[in-house]
Amino acid sequence: MMNKIKISGNSSAVSCKPRENNEMGKLTLYGIDRSPPVRSVLLTLHALGVEFEFKIVNMKEKEHLKPEFLKINPLHTVPTLVDDGFCLSDSHAINSYLVSKYGKDDALYPKELQKRAIVDQRLHYDSSVVGPTGKAIVFPILHLNNTQIPQARIDALEGVYKNLNLILESGDYLAGNDLTIADFHVAAGVTGFVAFLEVDASKYPKLADWIQRIKELPYYEEANGTRVAQIVEFFKSTNFTIV
Repeated sequence: MMNKIKISGNSSAVSCKPRENNEMGKLTLYGIDRSPPVRSVLLTLHALGVEFEFKIVNMKEKEHLKPEFLKINPLHTVPTLVDDGFCLSDSHAINSYLVSKYGKDDALYPKELQKRAIVDQRLHYDSSVVGPTGKAIVFPILHLNNTQIPQARIDALEGVYKNLNLILESGDYLAGNDLTIADFHVAAGVTGFVAFLEVDASKYPKLADWIQRIKELPYYEEANGTRVAQIVEFFKSTNFTIV
């Protein structure tokens, strides 16, 4: 289902226009394993059972700035999806698109107005709070070679855990009792953030149970588990300190 292919030459030059004939193009995801947004899309693709190709973008080699990649995403970010000549970036947009197009039903992203509104609220919480809170911790380590983490940033992460635990008092999953793409987004982040702050089950039992529930999904290890484990190991190897 997934092949890790390095971007090179003209092989990645894809037109962002739908095909004019009936021939179906290849569904391709461009990304990196360390990215929670990328892993959220991998979780969605696996949940849908969609065949796709996964192309690794070597950010250190600045492959995301090469002309062939800029053709499909001028913002040079990952994840980027190419579906039959249609190009889309931002994991939240990608996942809702994938479910809308390939889902056998709408369970992962409900069409019913109020149910969808709850999922959307959780997605916005992920993009405006969960993601930025984690980024504030990992960005200095990854890009500035700064392994000193201010205590305030860890406190902010604990605040996220507290809020997620509160949300989960209303159901087994973030938007109620059914699994949705909101769970994929937040899980991809939180399972990596535990490198800096473990989820204390005595303080956040609902959150701890939810994480375990996500880990029991049959596709979890392939889509997120094995990938995030490498990231957690890397962060721990930096011997970061909280100051």
